[in-house]
Amino acid sequence: MQQFGYLISRTTLNLLLPVALLLCCGTVLADGPADNIPDAVRRIPPQGIDVPEKDRMKLRAGLDKLAAAMARVKDDALLPDVEIFHKAVRYALEYDEFQKTAELKYAAGQLEEGLKRAAALKAGDAPWTRQTGLVVRGFRSKIDGSVQPYGLVIPDDYRFDGSRKHRLDFWFHGRGERSCEVGFIQQRMTQPGQYTPESTIVLHPYARYSNANKFAGEVDCLEALEQVMAGYRVDPGKILVRGFSMGGAACWQFAVHYADRWCAANPGAGFAETQEFLKGFQGETLNPAPFERKLWHLYDCTDYALNLYNLPTVAYSGEIDSQKQAADIMALALAREGMTLTHIIGPGTAHKIHPDSKIEIENRLAAIVERDRGFPASIKLVTYTLRYNRMHWFTIDRLGEHWAAARVEAEVLSPRKIRISECSNITRFTLSFPAGKSPLEPGPPPQVEIMGKRIPSTAPVHADHSWKATFALGDTGWSETGTAACGLWKRHGLQGPVDDALMDSFLFVTPGSGTFGKPFDRWAATEQARAVTHWRQQFRGDARVKSADEITADDIANHHLVLWGNPASNPLLARMAGQLPISWTADRIIVGDQSFDARTHGLIMIYPNPLNPVRYMVLNSGFTYREYDYLNNARQIPKLPDWAVIDLTEPPGTQRPGRIAAAGFFDEQWQLRP
Repeated sequence: MQQFGYLISRTTLNLLLPVALLLCCGTVLADGPADNIPDAVRRIPPQGIDVPEKDRMKLRAGLDKLAAAMARVKDDALLPDVEIFHKAVRYALEYDEFQKTAELKYAAGQLEEGLKRAAALKAGDAPWTRQTGLVVRGFRSKIDGSVQPYGLVIPDDYRFDGSRKHRLDFWFHGRGERSCEVGFIQQRMTQPGQYTPESTIVLHPYARYSNANKFAGEVDCLEALEQVMAGYRVDPGKILVRGFSMGGAACWQFAVHYADRWCAANPGAGFAETQEFLKGFQGETLNPAPFERKLWHLYDCTDYALNLYNLPTVAYSGEIDSQKQAADIMALALAREGMTLTHIIGPGTAHKIHPDSKIEIENRLAAIVERDRGFPASIKLVTYTLRYNRMHWFTIDRLGEHWAAARVEAEVLSPRKIRISECSNITRFTLSFPAGKSPLEPGPPPQVEIMGKRIPSTAPVHADHSWKATFALGDTGWSETGTAACGLWKRHGLQGPVDDALMDSFLFVTPGSGTFGKPFDRWAATEQARAVTHWRQQFRGDARVKSADEITADDIANHHLVLWGNPASNPLLARMAGQLPISWTADRIIVGDQSFDARTHGLIMIYPNPLNPVRYMVLNSGFTYREYDYLNNARQIPKLPDWAVIDLTEPPGTQRPGRIAAAGFFDEQWQLRP
């Protein structure tokens, strides 16, 4: 989906598209039937311009000079604020990603800015951290150690020596296939963006390029926010999520997945789910395998509409924008939950924000910000995965079954009583009020009622108004439990599917010698090289890579390990093989009662690392969506479940790593389903 791409309904497309495109900024590539051909996938990011040799030499010299200056800055936490400029220019130059001639000038200027910052840091100063207006900053990602940029708009009335806390608005950017780091940084150094509310810090995350702020892009947004809150005075009760086009899609998913973290949400256009959006916008009819349909539940916001009970939401659409579909389908999902979506519609407007609507949106959000949000006495929560398992004071610790709806309705009825009227597909949960936040009065344990039955509690409400208790479902019903969960269970951050491992610190582990057959060896080597290349192209970082014989105890403790090869070629996998629920020998891959020839099949899998069960091990896979899916952000969803056997007689393509011979999910105890 292009930032300014598909502007109107398909019934009038042929007549009005040329006119609509004239209303947009710059040259765009419109999505459409040409992007539905798996064998004719265009490159994303596009091939850059030819850089004249004199410019190339000048930029290389500038990179060398900045690298030397950075090396003179020792162990400074602010060094990423310098490194972002070096990385931006290096990537563009090394990988032919300069998208227009003007970016050569931008790159030279960014190297100069990097030199100024490096010199300031060496002298013990960082003036940009005390700057109002437009500021570009950076942080080091926990996922791959890469530096990632973000932009800030610091209001003129911000006082660095003051105590006042400010509202903060996220602004999620639209799709820009040509918006690599140099272009993004230049925009953030020169343009304030769509909205600059009074006395408000605006945070513009890069979020790993053009993925609708999903996967690593999602984590980047949270990490950028964490850094901004550490360095600036932000009112934690006045943080809003906002965006338009692809950024509107990002806003929808942040709103429904993290509804308890924001003061309000303001999604504009974009998409909110997979199937209906691609059918209407892309003219694509999907025929997913059962496991693929289940995986839509990760990012289909319509499935999580109930969570907006907890978050004031003001949606926006242009009246004749085809992406109005996102708000319309969310309105239907909310109606099924008994709620009505506030939907501001720009009259006669295509893919942009109408000026009158902009005023109305700002007025509504300002009123929401001023209300006392407090700690809600009543919450509602729905989820399909423990990746998104919390709503204010209610945390789901264990599900009955992943990828089926788990629903909660709970309320504090009085200072002495909590009632949980709905608690479905959940087998363990925790109620927790931090110090000073509990609406319960200090004293003896409060009454807890679950599904109409009173459950005895032994946890008192402390004098600081904190309270915490955990409840588990057993053979005789619900009861309070003071014991930690024993055994191997799916839990938050360790619940799969394969892509989940690349949302925290991961390390690619290459094999040594050994073979189960040349077809597998060639496939594994090709897929490993592809994973490294495409991680850089699509998630803008250099994946950490080590050989199996270099892995240390610290690596096992601190990273999810992505192992390439098989038990014959990868000695680390050989150490784990006997503790995995799928058997992989020189002859066979055995999955329950299914058996596959190991010479012509490979295994992709995610599982708790037997050498460190609080971290994952993954076999033979990077992120699971592929080149075809880069063409539209709604396609960028998990494509493989917890395990998959790959038939290598079908070569990898733009949609799959080979033919999927069998695939499925482990149960809640990480065992094969019957």
